[in-house]
Amino acid sequence: MSVSSVKKQRKKNNQLRGRQVDATALAEVRDLLGDSARRRDLLIEYLHLIQDKYHQISAAHIVALATEMKLSHTEVYEVASFYHHFNITKESDAPAPELTIRVCNSITCEMFGAETLLNELSNLASDKIRIQTVPCVGRCHDAPVAVVGTHPLAKATVSKIENAIDNNMIEATPGEYLNYHDYTKTAGYKLLKDCHAGKHSAESIIALVKNSKLKGLGGAGFPAGMKWEILRQQARPRIMAVNIDEGEPGTFKDRYYLERDPHRFIEGMLIAGWVIGAAEIYIYLRDEYAGCRKILQQELKLLQDNPPCPLPQLQLRRGAGAYICGEESAMIESIEGKRGMPRLRPPYVAEVGLFGRPTLEHNMETLYWVRDIIEKGADWFTSQGRHGRQGFRSYSVSGRVQKPGVHLAPAGITVRELIDEYCGGMLPDHKFYGYFPGGASGGILPARMDDIPLDFDTLNEFGCFIGSAAIIILSHHDKARDAALNAMRFFEDESCGKCTPCRVGTAKAVTLMKQKHWNKPLLEELAMAMTEASICGLGQAAPNPLRCAIKYFSEEFQSGSQP
Repeated sequence: MSVSSVKKQRKKNNQLRGRQVDATALAEVRDLLGDSARRRDLLIEYLHLIQDKYHQISAAHIVALATEMKLSHTEVYEVASFYHHFNITKESDAPAPELTIRVCNSITCEMFGAETLLNELSNLASDKIRIQTVPCVGRCHDAPVAVVGTHPLAKATVSKIENAIDNNMIEATPGEYLNYHDYTKTAGYKLLKDCHAGKHSAESIIALVKNSKLKGLGGAGFPAGMKWEILRQQARPRIMAVNIDEGEPGTFKDRYYLERDPHRFIEGMLIAGWVIGAAEIYIYLRDEYAGCRKILQQELKLLQDNPPCPLPQLQLRRGAGAYICGEESAMIESIEGKRGMPRLRPPYVAEVGLFGRPTLEHNMETLYWVRDIIEKGADWFTSQGRHGRQGFRSYSVSGRVQKPGVHLAPAGITVRELIDEYCGGMLPDHKFYGYFPGGASGGILPARMDDIPLDFDTLNEFGCFIGSAAIIILSHHDKARDAALNAMRFFEDESCGKCTPCRVGTAKAVTLMKQKHWNKPLLEELAMAMTEASICGLGQAAPNPLRCAIKYFSEEFQSGSQP
């Protein structure tokens, strides 16, 4: 049959091309969206509404959402399928289980028995309960961790999980924290009001922050004051974006502060926004932090209902399970309702960022310190530190120590000092063997190198970096090669796939690292290709643990010593 004949037949039968809109699905989508604007940048928020309601996103809902938002089906599908937390189903698939139990299998959780827990949980799986293995959920100090629905369980066991299900404990519940009312009793927002009242100038605050040497505490370490100064030189309107997508295995400091004193961060954020003249501020929060999301939703509403001074437009945006969105340009893509894929640079986000406007991008903890620095002075902050370093660092410590958690300590402290003075020493029957100084991507160092100051730039010569200060402590019961393999599996799973060196390199590295005997020359060649040619930091840093395991833990690769 000719093409013209097909077109005539279709016209005769009054058939439309492509998937047809299901009337029921369209009504369901419209009900969920209500009066909300049908803007492209809200696409991921609307996908969450569908996922939360139906525990899945069906093909019919994708077509209906695309129709309602005047997007192509492909545009909606490519976004939905990019993020791990969206469960895409076909019409023929059975309804999704109402409850999902997620078990973390990243480095620390694996060390504390995540694999055994997963095996023991297999009997719970049914048409009503789904068991999922997931990467880091930001609770490494409580390893192994399971999340029942959105309710996290520390040191999870099968009995704890069964108890949570039996008692319907399946939603995250925020603990006690300093709310808006109580925060204002402790001079909260006075500094912000003083800024708006003309008691401080933007220039004086920039100078103070520069003198404090406050750096970006998400990992990059770019001087905060310098970044503010650059933004003030850009054309208006300017936008601000706050990155709370801390997905690096081993880090959980942002969640720690949000769960206790959220307004200290919010005030710091608003001061930074005032300094650069931000018309809008977007807060991007990782989806795993459901309790933090409830806190921010409630406290931002209280703030906006009773503002201490004029506020910019504030938007809270929800991630969807993509580690790559911790990279600033990938986060911006996600806020715009797209797949979270890093942009090529230049231009930099300070020049062309969110919605094409100059954008100040900051990590949450960086902003958390702004109020204290301005009130107490730059000298107060720089007077902290050890071994020639300045300032505080919030070290997320997990692994084989007696007191894991977030420890506020002087910048430049050594890992041995951190273990002995803040973490209560090693666990009984565990001898210090090695450590990740900067999460999964920061490399691995042996215990004999325990006297290196932990701060920006101090670890570079050893093939490591501190990043967000996620310290994972290994003991003689662990192996560096196993930890490196776990990290590489994480990077393989989280690669956005945009560039070949990262997409193919991480997968190939996992295959080679699973072998009993590592092909070191081939692995080094692969590591070099990934480091030199990957677009963003994920692929560039992924080989760090691999290279360190070979370089510093040669005893694990001696003949006869490998498993």
